[in-house]
Amino acid sequence: MENLLPRELVELATTVIEKNRAAGRRIAVAESCTGGLVAAALTEVPGCSDVFDCGFTTYSNGAKQNMLGVSGDLLETFGAVSIAVAWEMAQGALEASGCDVAVAITGVAGPVGGTEKKPVGTVVFAKAEKGKSVDDVVADRKVFGADKSRADIRLQAGLVALELLLPEDSE
Repeated sequence: MENLLPRELVELATTVIEKNRAAGRRIAVAESCTGGLVAAALTEVPGCSDVFDCGFTTYSNGAKQNMLGVSGDLLETFGAVSIAVAWEMAQGALEASGCDVAVAITGVAGPVGGTEKKPVGTVVFAKAEKGKSVDDVVADRKVFGADKSRADIRLQAGLVALELLLPEDSE
């Protein structure tokens, strides 16, 4: 076995490591529904340790609060699967790690747990960068579809998160 993870995920992670190395950036991730998949993809790349600093797997709301400083009020008001919470996760990972960029992922991978407003397949992403204004929110909400498997949703979420980690001049 060459890689533990799907080829497309490892290929994109390799590009993320190479481009961030060239840009002199260190990266961190804060993951919920992907459960460490993005961190695992990044660590499939030999020599990644000079770029990838750390990953926070904050599956529960309590972990989001304790590890990343996500506000309990935000979680109660908007829910874990929201741009507000993803943004605080990314900011918390950036602050806790001291990295140059952090990406957060939170969502409903299914097959249960969806609601009318947040159906299975809903995933929210946010990116925080050192030196950028906190008003400069980079966040997105995608609905991959309730017809997708849990594995498909998590894979697609991982790919989107990795894309967000690419330096802007290389996208």
